[in-house]
Amino acid sequence: MNAANAQGTGFPVSFEFFPPKTPEGADKLRVARQQLYALHPDFCSVTYGAGGSTQEGTFGTVREILAEGVGAASHFSCIGATRQSVREQLATLKAMGVKRLVALRGDLPSGYGAGGEFQYASDLVAFIRAETGRDFHIEVAAYPEVHPQARSPEADLKAYVAKVQAGADSAITQYFYNSDAYFRFVEDTQRLGADVPVVPGIMPIGSSTQLMRFSDACGAEIPRWIRLRLQGFGDDTASIKAFGLDVVTDLCDQLRSAGVPALHFYTMNQSAATLEICRRLGI
Repeated sequence: MNAANAQGTGFPVSFEFFPPKTPEGADKLRVARQQLYALHPDFCSVTYGAGGSTQEGTFGTVREILAEGVGAASHFSCIGATRQSVREQLATLKAMGVKRLVALRGDLPSGYGAGGEFQYASDLVAFIRAETGRDFHIEVAAYPEVHPQARSPEADLKAYVAKVQAGADSAITQYFYNSDAYFRFVEDTQRLGADVPVVPGIMPIGSSTQLMRFSDACGAEIPRWIRLRLQGFGDDTASIKAFGLDVVTDLCDQLRSAGVPALHFYTMNQSAATLEICRRLGI
């Protein structure tokens, strides 16, 4: 844990970034990171493209974060991978000084059939544990509103429990705006014996069209009242951002009051909204 949080001066937070595609994007992300470091994050995670398509960019961004003196977690997906390729990547990450992984099944690049030696994220978690012992803190994904590809809510819960039983230390959720879904998920998984910290994933609202697109793709529900309010603002960006700050701050306040272990912000490589939400929360 970051020293500032260990001393009790702030609520634990972490941030997710994606690897920039351009030099300009990389410069903007460096500025955003420096601004967000004022919140003393426990760690910053970096996403990993389908089939490892952004591996070089992911690892490069992880290296930069570590060099800036902040803990970095690499997303790590296994679909399409072989045991040997995963073994080599784990060795690279360990040599870089990475202590935390976000272990995911991931997606194949479009146009690829099924492939690789891992079928589920639980297979990857078990392999990492067998290969590296306790060298890494392993995070896994959780879906309070059910994974969009799950056969049923029950099957999704079983898949999550399998990841925990395979050796996951904690979980980060898909973003949500209905706190009841999170609380029910935690109750259900604890009842099934998966008793690891489940950190809520938080998505600030800056653009209604972007939010609708992301949510349709990942299965996150936008409550009807939020969707209608956003539609009512039309192209009024200032009103959308002000409303989004109110909604997400209130959600975080509910979660924190209920005793969640931390908050993990999906920053979209920007700092303003996350900084303002945390300021309102007194973090």
